[in-house]
Amino acid sequence: MAELLTHSPLSLFIVQAVLIIAVARGLGLLARRGGQPMVIAEVAAGIMLGPSLLGWLWPAAKATVFPKESLALLQIFSQVGLVLFMFLIGLELDPKVLRGRGRAALLISQAGIVVPFALGALLAFVLRGALLTAGVPLSSFMMFVGTSMCITAFPVLARILSERRMMQTKVGAISITSAAIGDVTAWCLLAFVVSTVLARGTGGAVRTVALTALYITLMFVVVRPFMRRFGALASSREGLTQDVVAGTFLLLLGSSWATEVIGIHALFGAFVLGVIIPREGGFATLLTDKLEDFVVVFLLPMFFAYSGLRTQIGLLDSGHAWVLCALIVAVACAGKFGGSLVAARLCGLGWRESATIGVLMNARGLMELIVLNIGLDLGVISPTLFTMLVLMALATTLMTTPLLQLFYRPEEVPHGLGELPEPAAPPVDRFCVLVCVSYTGAGPGMLKVSETLVRRTPEQSRVYALKLQRPTDRPSFYLDAGPGARQSESSLEPLLEQAEGQKLQVKPIAFVSAQPARDICNVAEVKGADLVLLGWHRPLFNRAALGGTVSQVLSEAATTVGVLVDRGLKTIERVLVPFHGTEHDRAALRLAQRMATQSGISITVLHVVKPGQLPASEVQGLSREMTELFHEPGSPGGEVAVNVVEHADPAAAALIEAASDQPMPYDLVLIGLGADWGLEQRQFGINQEYFIRKCRVSLLVLRAPESGKASRPRSAKASLATPS
Repeated sequence: MAELLTHSPLSLFIVQAVLIIAVARGLGLLARRGGQPMVIAEVAAGIMLGPSLLGWLWPAAKATVFPKESLALLQIFSQVGLVLFMFLIGLELDPKVLRGRGRAALLISQAGIVVPFALGALLAFVLRGALLTAGVPLSSFMMFVGTSMCITAFPVLARILSERRMMQTKVGAISITSAAIGDVTAWCLLAFVVSTVLARGTGGAVRTVALTALYITLMFVVVRPFMRRFGALASSREGLTQDVVAGTFLLLLGSSWATEVIGIHALFGAFVLGVIIPREGGFATLLTDKLEDFVVVFLLPMFFAYSGLRTQIGLLDSGHAWVLCALIVAVACAGKFGGSLVAARLCGLGWRESATIGVLMNARGLMELIVLNIGLDLGVISPTLFTMLVLMALATTLMTTPLLQLFYRPEEVPHGLGELPEPAAPPVDRFCVLVCVSYTGAGPGMLKVSETLVRRTPEQSRVYALKLQRPTDRPSFYLDAGPGARQSESSLEPLLEQAEGQKLQVKPIAFVSAQPARDICNVAEVKGADLVLLGWHRPLFNRAALGGTVSQVLSEAATTVGVLVDRGLKTIERVLVPFHGTEHDRAALRLAQRMATQSGISITVLHVVKPGQLPASEVQGLSREMTELFHEPGSPGGEVAVNVVEHADPAAAALIEAASDQPMPYDLVLIGLGADWGLEQRQFGINQEYFIRKCRVSLLVLRAPESGKASRPRSAKASLATPS
């Protein structure tokens, strides 16, 4: 087996890449379930594949898959990945973000640099006897440890803010701006520290600083105007052709080479080029789309694995070493969290808001690992200190989400969804439908159902189209709260155009959601929805007909929920309502009555009773009573027929009637959720999908809210008192 893996460097690298990506993505699924960012999983995957776990549990496997001679190739890929990633970070960091955010962001960002740098330098001085490598100047050691304490994980912070819908809040705006300013400052500080370490003397350091200043001047004065014209050409006339991409790569490699030669590391050159590329015309966005997935999914895990192979937790082989590691974590938190908190408090923010900003600024993640690997490559820090600082980066990132839940109390729904408050006495005919669009194929059918429910009273009724954008692992997705919403609303445009053609007024709602079921229920409550309408599709990896998010909404919503199983629904003129007496069946009757009075639709109620359950006189009386419920003064003349049939299997009786085409085929079946219809809801979804599988007519499966769970009182008309 070992010979198959190592018979060529290429085959070994392929095995390494498969293992690295698989472990990182697998742990990523667990991290998301725990509300943690993907970087936690990637760092953990790297440590697991290194000597700290795999090398400890199975040394032979680690030596076979990651032999020392193969690490050079892995290092090259990780360095290329970092160069491209820093270029992407520069692309995503719009300089406009750094302006116009006020004194608070500037003060917090600089406090988040000065305080942790000072504490880190002091800590390095205290630890010099235990952790200072022989031959390393104390000043370089102190400056590097201080710099490593200053980093904030800008991409991780952006994702957390977007997932929690904090981007447009005061706390979110100050945090993301402070992190942007702080990281720019920290990277400039790192460039100075690297130049000082490599220069090995005052004269060399002055020369490096002078060349760096010249380089930055040339980039902003000469290269930036050229990139504006270059970007305008790419975005307006020819598009992002391969020649344009090739030219961009040449500039990227040239900029990285220049900073490497100057002595401030190639990553700084990649970052600066990304910053100066224009955002106008979509050039930066197109470049990001071209590169980001490949860099994040393939190249960055190589860097994490390489870092993990260099992280040797076994070096912390004494209680004293672990005490020093805990001290490093404590100092890192005190500097970043404490400095940001105090600065925010001095700017007039409350204690809870200030603590939230401190927690967010304390997250380090990937950016910290980049700095630490630079320090280890330069020999400024030892493998032992490198391991301690990696654990510090992991701990400070890991604690961000739970501490944020402790200090920050978010609203349950995005800002602005409440709009105007509902009137104290809503109109009798008021009806609100929340159409949840997860994929475009379900949109037309759900619009048709909504239109039949509000046709007569459009002024008193409301129809909302809700599009939830699931979070992604792409950092650029999170750096502005707007793009996620704009992408979602643009995906609603075909639906809104169809609604306009039907003269149906639909109001769009779109935002990023990490918990779609919860957010659907929250929006329904805020809007006072009478019906939450979901489109059905079979979930991937789930055999249940109505599993996943649909099942969660069915279980948790405080209003009636309908799941449309669209089998080519074009028009709604004849509707079948199977009835067996449950609360869900009554919800179907209420909706059918609404359709009949609003749109004049022909309704057939199929009341199925067990053989011999009711005498003939009661059957006739029941039929007459239910028919009268559908006839109200001034309602359209839709036909209503009530058929009371005896059958041992209600679902079979309903399927027979649904398949009938006399006098005309049925367009839609309104059916309540329940075991009688082969739609029994269980803890992990609806496992029995008998009716859905067998019925060839479009279905609207309805679930009534639990008793006492309704979000608001219904009107007298909506509270249809059907017989049991």
